[in-house]
Amino acid sequence: MPQTLKEIRLRTKGILPVQKLRLLHELGIISSHEKYPIQDDQFQPNSIDLRLGEVAYRVRCSFLPENDTVHDKVEKLRMYEVPITDGAVLEQNCVYIIPLLEKLKMPQSNATVQKALFNGNEEVSEVRLGSVETLSAKANPKSSTGRLDVFTRVITDYSHRFEEITPGYEGGLYLEVVPKSFSIKIKTGQRLNQLRVRHGFEVLSDQDLLRVHGSDPLLFNEEQKPVSMEKIKVNQGLFMSVHLKGKKGEIIGYKAKKHNNYIDLDLIGYYEVDEFWEPIYANQNDQLILEPEAFYIFASKERIRVPAHLACEMMAYDTGSGELRTHYAGFFDSGFGGTVEDKGARAVLEVRSHDVPFMIEDGQTMFSMQFEPNAERPDFMYGDEIESNYQGQDLKLGKHFKEP
Repeated sequence: MPQTLKEIRLRTKGILPVQKLRLLHELGIISSHEKYPIQDDQFQPNSIDLRLGEVAYRVRCSFLPENDTVHDKVEKLRMYEVPITDGAVLEQNCVYIIPLLEKLKMPQSNATVQKALFNGNEEVSEVRLGSVETLSAKANPKSSTGRLDVFTRVITDYSHRFEEITPGYEGGLYLEVVPKSFSIKIKTGQRLNQLRVRHGFEVLSDQDLLRVHGSDPLLFNEEQKPVSMEKIKVNQGLFMSVHLKGKKGEIIGYKAKKHNNYIDLDLIGYYEVDEFWEPIYANQNDQLILEPEAFYIFASKERIRVPAHLACEMMAYDTGSGELRTHYAGFFDSGFGGTVEDKGARAVLEVRSHDVPFMIEDGQTMFSMQFEPNAERPDFMYGDEIESNYQGQDLKLGKHFKEP
């Protein structure tokens, strides 16, 4: 029987791009439930979308398993289960655990992984993957999930941290889902979160960020000009601020209304904005007092772009600077904001003040962007060869709402 050998080595540290993620799928490192094979459109420039499984477990509380499997923890905490193959509503402020369709078999170390593949002509093609560094992974909610104020995070067996998958992990992926502002109707196969795989771990230093910005601008001001080197703020990431300034009558944000109907995640461009959101208009003081535990949508003052050789993540806000959570959705793919000529796009912020009323002002620093190199340039960019809902965005609600 003829046999061919294909050997691929990962030498460069960084986020694995789409072509390498497809290779991990071929090797069985990323796999899925046999009834639900992985779809080609799950692959994004720097990540793969993860899909909801067939059942949601209503549990009494959130948890981290650490010394247990997720399944065993769920058995101890479950109240009831909800089949979701034909759709089901998850109630506001309730905690659910949903087994995902995808599972992982991460290499224990940087040893070679290999798998024999049949190509349909009775020939066996052996694919070998060797890596210089270990492979780990991290999950994050998708943009539309965060903009609906749906709190999600991935849990794995014996883990003491959410969203992070360590080298050598072998097993299922589970999603904790807590709808906060609105109840939601979900169904098997829907995609609420995404996964990135890292080869090693290397974050761009502040010096590297400034160097890149000087030659390939990352951040643009309101006049759509590159932010000057004197004004750009870096400290273990690139800092950005909130946009609250506008002309009289201009909407500069939204606040989620309470006591609404549920949102069906299958319905795109379907819901009237004013049924679920209260618009926030610009005022002469260019400031706003946030109500405790209310949920807001704002846009960044600056515009950002992510060059092809980099990937980006919006980082959780340092509570030493204010009792705020400034985002749910954190991943920004290569190509976000377009080319230098496109002048970037605003980042949309999902904001909640905890415990006390909190005043924010136009131009106030609210979050940072952490950049990582790609192991190699992705085969396609965000907003280019794929349909992207938020390319070139300004202030924008999730895709389920009609355009205002």
